[in-house]
Amino acid sequence: MAIRGRFAVMGAGEQPVDRYGNKSGKLVRDRIPQIIREDGAEPVTYTAGPQEYRDRLRDKLCEEAAEVLEADDEKAPEELADVLEVVHALAADLGIDTDQLEKIREAKASERGGFAERIVWTGNR
Repeated sequence: MAIRGRFAVMGAGEQPVDRYGNKSGKLVRDRIPQIIREDGAEPVTYTAGPQEYRDRLRDKLCEEAAEVLEADDEKAPEELADVLEVVHALAADLGIDTDQLEKIREAKASERGGFAERIVWTGNR
């Protein structure tokens, strides 16, 4: 089996393996296995180790951000909430609580501003 990008190229009869050496999968919310069971199926899961968890959170952030980009105005708030959930989880994994994260955000906004004025930079003269 050879590794190319995130997934391995498999020979006949081999199981798909991701960059972590595990069967393919994705990070899901904590209650998803329970919801799958309630729907009558049995989920196959495992608990990611610390580095895999951090990597998968980063992957999940990209996935959720892409869903925001694809969402219409009605669906966008739900997708933004998903992004925020992943941001909070990644911050917690990095040892930053939501209060600290908000203080960092406020400091950056105070120093550099926010985005309320809708300014688009096109370069310098």
